[in-house]
Parts: sequence; structure tokens; C-alpha cells
Amino acid sequence: MLQIAKSDDTAMRRFGQFVRDTWRLAKPYFTSEEKWIAIGLVVAVLGLSVLGVRINVILNRWNGALFNSLQAKDSVTFFKLFLTWDHDEDGFLPGFIILATAAIVIYTLRIYATQWLQIRWRNWLTRHYVDRWLSGKAYYRIALATEHTGEQTDNPDQRIAEDVRDFVDNTLNLGRSLIANAVNLVSFVVILWALSGPITLWGITIPGYMVWVAIAYAGIFTVLTHWIGHPLIPLNFLQQRVEADFRYAAVRVRENAEGIALYDGEAEENANLRGRFDRVVANWYSFIRHYAYLNIFTYAVDVVSGVFPFLVVAPRYFGGALPLGGVTRVVGAFGQVQGALSWFINAYSGSTPQDASLARWRSIVARLSTFDRAINDSQHVSGPTVAPVSGRDAVQLEKVTLQLPDATPLVQDADLSLRAGETVLISGRSGSGKSTLFRALAGIWPYGRGRVSMPGGSAMFLPQRAYIPLGTLRHVVTYPAAAEAFTDAEIAHALSAVGLGQLVHDLDIEEHWPTRLSGGEQQRVAVARALLSKPDWLFLDEATANLDPQSEEELYDMLRRELPGTTLVSIAHRTSIAQFHTRRLDFRREPGRPGQIVDVTPVPAE
Repeated sequence: MLQIAKSDDTAMRRFGQFVRDTWRLAKPYFTSEEKWIAIGLVVAVLGLSVLGVRINVILNRWNGALFNSLQAKDSVTFFKLFLTWDHDEDGFLPGFIILATAAIVIYTLRIYATQWLQIRWRNWLTRHYVDRWLSGKAYYRIALATEHTGEQTDNPDQRIAEDVRDFVDNTLNLGRSLIANAVNLVSFVVILWALSGPITLWGITIPGYMVWVAIAYAGIFTVLTHWIGHPLIPLNFLQQRVEADFRYAAVRVRENAEGIALYDGEAEENANLRGRFDRVVANWYSFIRHYAYLNIFTYAVDVVSGVFPFLVVAPRYFGGALPLGGVTRVVGAFGQVQGALSWFINAYSGSTPQDASLARWRSIVARLSTFDRAINDSQHVSGPTVAPVSGRDAVQLEKVTLQLPDATPLVQDADLSLRAGETVLISGRSGSGKSTLFRALAGIWPYGRGRVSMPGGSAMFLPQRAYIPLGTLRHVVTYPAAAEAFTDAEIAHALSAVGLGQLVHDLDIEEHWPTRLSGGEQQRVAVARALLSKPDWLFLDEATANLDPQSEEELYDMLRRELPGTTLVSIAHRTSIAQFHTRRLDFRREPGRPGQIVDVTPVPAE
């Protein structure tokens, strides 16, 4: 008993967390600048759903009147019920043509209002998450945390593109159907209670006995449905993850086609893709096995539900208390009550594994909530503070400590000054922490503490792996500025200066430039961006490492000529470029211990 109580308590806590997560995800839109449109559309959808229920109630009366006319062989009433209207004990009764027309209009308007709300909500929520993901370097910090700490915030692209869509669709569809079924329940319980009458069992008279039978019937099968179907929730969550992992691996093959081809890595990539897809298939088999159990059960319930109301109403009919029309009304009302009470059963898995279902909805809410919390957490990760300081002509590091995500120290309480106008080369062994220092100067490294004071003016950071966006070559070269920010002559000059003059005539050609341009050409493009932007400070982290030594020296010589007012800070291994720098720093660190930055600038000969 104690174990059962603990299990129930855990289930209630999880359900409470699910409700809180759902509200936290939905609230921003319904309190946003679109709140009145959103609330208006919700009211419209629910109002039309209630009208649909009202049509069903009238159809229940119409159905009873129709069968009573058949039993009485009253052809006049029969045809009036189809073509015009009639009256029964409850008053005016529209004919079938009127009811069908009203039902079609209400259904069409409800679908339109629902789809309008879906696209508006999805549009707002997608923009909301894209803005939050790209603000405050959240996308970068989440990627770091996922890569280094194993936090389960995989595939943010899928969470924004697919989980947002599915959250909106499932929330609206399931929420609307829940409320419609609640209204249905209230409406038809009244009808069923009135038609049921009392029944006496073992000397006890039970009023409205068919209502209690419907409640007990639905309650038993609801509990059994949850017991059979609850494994679908984690399986749904995992299925979305492994599908995204497989898709991402396939995209990686496309983006790195040349490298794979040169390594003859097809077998390895094949094995990797097969392995990832095997996880998709394995989880899918688990999913369909549990889904089959649930489907068999729900189908059996549907079969039994088709005849069970006749068994329940039989005593009243054979006892002469109800005419044939009354039986059909009772069967219809019992089915509506039982269906409303069985909403949980029908909504648990949907008609197919891809349909709106409680199991799928809960997994979507879990994934989107995890992503939402990851964005929030990323904004609270502390790192060295980078702040512009007016009137200062140097980059100043004050008591800066840098760590890896696993808390491995790179440098501790370091002080360093990089003066404007000088050119600085930072060297050191691979893995010593040079690139982390580069990221800290850029203000994107979230692990550590201290202060980095930046002077006024603009700064530009060129990493070793140049980012090449999709679009025209003009957009590629001017990134992150707009393509119209520079004239054709300026872009042509920059491309020619970095040795890519042959591409000048391709500015407005849209290709997959990340694969067309070689690694060295991509780095040349990044340097061309610096020529266009003319920053006051230019930081390069192995930004010319893909070039041969002679080309690298030519590029640095060109930078000194083209950007005479720019302070260069280079991180590089090759000492051949030292001649283009007036100061040299060495990043020294032993494994597992904090390193230090040592000034090794040669003393000028007297």
C-alpha cells in the first residue's frame, strides 16, 4: 500500500510539472502584443465547438423523432423531419437539411478559425524562440553545455522547427476536444438522466442508472488505458531525438562531402548512419509494440461500446417504459456520455502514432520545456565580463580566470594589457588555451571570471574555421553586414586583395559556397570581410592556418598595408608571421594546471 501511495504521489507530481510546463510555454503568446487576437480566436474556436455540441443535442432529438415516426408508420412526419421541420415534446425541431447545413457551416468556420490561430501562434512562438536562442549567445552556450557536459538539449533546430509546430497543433487540438467533450458530457448527461429513469437492484433504487453505468464503464477503461499506454510517453520523446540525430548525421555528410571522399570514409559514414538509423528502428519497434497493445485495447473498447448501450437500455425498452425512438436517443446519449468520459482513452494515442495524442503531447512539452530552460540557464552562466571603457586605448585583462566546462583550469587571475597600435602574436602549444583566450576576448566564453576592458571603437574576430552563410557570394563576403552595405567596387577590391579576384564576376550567384570554396579560400573570404569592415581591432585565431606559408605571409603583409590603423592580435603556431608583429606572447600551460601568459618579445639590439 505504501508503494502504491508513493507511485501515485510521483505521478501527481509529474502531472503537476507537466501542467506548469505547458502553461509556461503557452503563456507568453497569450500575454503578448497579439493577446487580444489570440484570445478572440480561442473564444471563436470554443464557441463554435459548443455550437457543434448543440447541433448534436438537437440531432439526438431528431433521431428519436425519426424512429418514433417509423414505429408509428407516420410518413408525413417522416418526410417533414427530412425536408422542413416539425415539433416534439421539447418544442420546435429543425429538419435534417437545416441541421446538416448548420453543422457544415459551423464545422467549416471552426476549422478555419483553428488553423488561423495555429499559424499565428506558431509564427509568434517560432520568432520568440529564434530571438531568444540567438540573443546573449545562448545558441553557443547551449552547444557548449551539450557537447562538454552531456546535458540533453540536442538538436535545437528540431525543437524550434518541429516541436514548436507540434506543441501548437497538439495543444489546440487536444484542448479544444477536451472542452468540447466536457460540454458534450454536461449536455448529454442531462438527456441520459431524463431518459434513464430509476432501476431497483437488491432492493435499492438507483435514479438515472444509465449515467452511473456510463461513468463506471469509462472510469474502468480509462485507468486500464493509462496503465497500458504510459510507456509511450518516454518512447515518443526518444523517437524525436533519434530521428533528429539521424537527420543531423546525414546533413553532416552533405556538408563535409569532400573531406569524406578524400579520406575514403564512405564505409565509416555508412556505419555511422546505419548505427543511428538502427536506433531509430529499435525505438520504433518498441513504440509500435506498446502502441499495438494500446490499439488492441482501445479497439476492443470501441467494439464493446457499440453494443453495450443496448444491453443497458434493454430493461427499460422491454418493460414498455421507452418507445423505439427513446431507445435510439438513449443509445446516442449513452454513446456521447461514454465517449466524453472516454476522452482520455481516445486521446492517449491518437488514430495513428503521428496524430495529436496525450503521449506525444507530453513528450513534446518535455522537449520544448528542456530547451526553454536551457535558454534561461545559458543567460545565468558566469564568465569573464567584457565591457567597453571609454577613454582607454588598450584591451585590459584584470584577474581573468578561464576554465573548461569540466572546471579544468586554463589560466588563473591573469592580468594582461594589449595596447592600441601594436601588433601582437600569441603562440603556444596546441590545447594550451589560446583559442579559449580568443573567445574570452570576444565575450562569448561562459566559464570563468574576471574582467576584460575593451577600448572604444570596433572589433572583429576571425576564427580558424570561417563561417560561410547560405546565399549569394555578395552576402557571403559582406557577412554579417547587409549585402547592400558595400559597393561592387569595394567588394571587388577586397576580393582581389585577398587573392580571390577570379570570383568578382560571381557576386550575385547563389550556390552552396561552403562546399565550393576550399578551406583556404574560405579563410581568404573572412579576411576580405575585415578589409570591408576596417575594424579598429582585428583578432585572428589561426585565421590563415589553411594557407601555405608564403600565401600567409603575403596576406599579413597586405593586412598591414590595407589596414594601417587597425591593431592586429594574432593567435598562430607558425613563427614565420612573427615578422609582422611587434610583440609576442607565449601561452604556457602544463596539463591539469593553470597556465600563464609570458611576454617573450625579443629585446631590440642596440
